[in-house]
Amino acid sequence: MFGDDILAQLVLALGAAMALGSAVALVKPPRQPDEADLDRPPVARSLVMIAVGVVAAVWALASLTSG
Repeated sequence: MFGDDILAQLVLALGAAMALGSAVALVKPPRQPDEADLDRPPVARSLVMIAVGVVAAVWALASLTSG
């Protein structure tokens, strides 16, 4: 149904979601955070998550396009 490259597709989806979600949280934090939430996400952790997501997405995209 999904083909032989389902793992690469899942890694691409998760990596892209991790990178984009972390970037959006960094650029546009919640307006009214709850008491238990932070005002802004930690910048260093968000940058690491963006980098890991981009690496995973690029690797998966390369795997899908190489054959």
